[in-house]
Amino acid sequence: MPSLHNLCRFSPGLSPLMLNILVAAFIMALHNNTFWTRSFAAYGASYSTTALFGAAVFALTLLVITLFAVRWFQKPVLAFLLILGAVTSYYQDTLGATIDREMIQNAITTTVTESKHLITPNFMFHVIWAGILPALVVAFVTVKRSQPLRAGLIWGASVLGSAALCVGLLLLNFSTFSVTLRADKSLMAAYQPGAPLSATLRYARMLQKSARLPLQPYGTDAKTDGEVARATKPILIVLVAGETARAQNWSLGGYGRDTNPELAKRDITYFSNTSSCGTATAVSLPCMFSHLGRTDYSYEGGLGSENLLDLLGRAGYKVEWWDNNTGDKNIADRFPVKSFITSTDPRYCADGECTDGIFLDALTDYAATMTQNTVLVLHMIGSHGPSYYLRYPAEFERFTPACKTAELKNCEAADIVNAYDNTILYTDHILASMIDILDNQDRVMTTLFYASDHGESLGENGLYLHGAPYFMAPEYQTRVPMLLWFGKDYGHTFEIDTDCVGQKANDITSHDNIFSTVLRLADVHTKVIDPALDLISSCHPDES
Repeated sequence: MPSLHNLCRFSPGLSPLMLNILVAAFIMALHNNTFWTRSFAAYGASYSTTALFGAAVFALTLLVITLFAVRWFQKPVLAFLLILGAVTSYYQDTLGATIDREMIQNAITTTVTESKHLITPNFMFHVIWAGILPALVVAFVTVKRSQPLRAGLIWGASVLGSAALCVGLLLLNFSTFSVTLRADKSLMAAYQPGAPLSATLRYARMLQKSARLPLQPYGTDAKTDGEVARATKPILIVLVAGETARAQNWSLGGYGRDTNPELAKRDITYFSNTSSCGTATAVSLPCMFSHLGRTDYSYEGGLGSENLLDLLGRAGYKVEWWDNNTGDKNIADRFPVKSFITSTDPRYCADGECTDGIFLDALTDYAATMTQNTVLVLHMIGSHGPSYYLRYPAEFERFTPACKTAELKNCEAADIVNAYDNTILYTDHILASMIDILDNQDRVMTTLFYASDHGESLGENGLYLHGAPYFMAPEYQTRVPMLLWFGKDYGHTFEIDTDCVGQKANDITSHDNIFSTVLRLADVHTKVIDPALDLISSCHPDES
């Protein structure tokens, strides 16, 4: 059988322009299924309008390729674009993922343990046939190149021609196209490989702007007095940062299945109408600990300013971060961080990844030996997908049959929900166990605050996982569970009317409430607390 190299060697050869045109056509046809689907939806039954718009985007693709695929760089650039388009189109088409700047940030900052579940057999097959094989064809095809001067003239004409074609086609129906693109930002967000290339450039600019960013002090007047000074026992505040738990599947909030049987028996306040700061950990987690709030939060702003942990530390609390996820995202840069993901405890890490039960013994030991006022942050793995079945031990698989693969498209919708609900059931057990551990410590005063970083899509409207741009994200990704528990002597010592706090359970809340509420929970006094966002101050005697 003749080899690919031999077949290409005896081909008559292609001009550089023709090779670019063929690759652009391949990318538009094979890597843009979601783009075409959204285009037809945007322009309805007008096939001519869709075709005109598609032709303009094809010209844009050719323009990008022509600009960078020059002479000796042509084949490497084309191969890169083909493989990139194969990778991003798979996640776009199968999971509904939008490859924006935040998604690039998630990909860069994730761990091997987390990302390996996305490298599935179907993914590899798609990348091979839609990316690697076409890239090999490009590598071996014969290209007929002109003399440098002539080649330069042809290149310039190709750039100008593709740019003019793109603009000219858009101008033929500019009013329709401009209105659609303004109203439906998801359309060009589905364009491959333009969207991920643009997102990568934006991410690089963000890193450049934040490089060597000076840390701005915030809340420099933070201090404790009053109840903390009079406390006869060390104080332990446990802040639990959940992962991928969506409020719609918590029975505490009205879900039909009993996914919170243990927490329902604990004296907690569950805030049933809470929205997240973002739809992915890389954004939501640092925003949860920032004073900026969702509207004003940015990567540069969060990284360049002291956060909640800094104020707690300044006020005299010992602060530690324990992690069973993808790290602290620079939140705990100035405090001790302990990672649990490399633990080999067979009770919790039998499959090479640890469930959140890994925290329980460590918390028991810590609470029994601590001697100073402490804030302990526990970053859970929670319900992180797509391998939901790895997030809970076998005895918590109560909803069956459960999806047992990372290839969610291969599972029935009900099986995906079953596996996910089992993760919520296990999170319920972990939080209830933490509460019991803290409640049984007579030598310390304890309280626990929990909030998930973002929610999750389980296939609704073709979307899976999380990370959708906030403007188009469904509530499944933005509504999260949040709860607060006071130890038996904590509320009394700090003069908190816990019944009053409980009356706020159905108020509209968000991650924006965390910063001021936790400071008040720790009896930290500072001018930067926002009373409108503090869920506790109105349930505390007025201090003048």
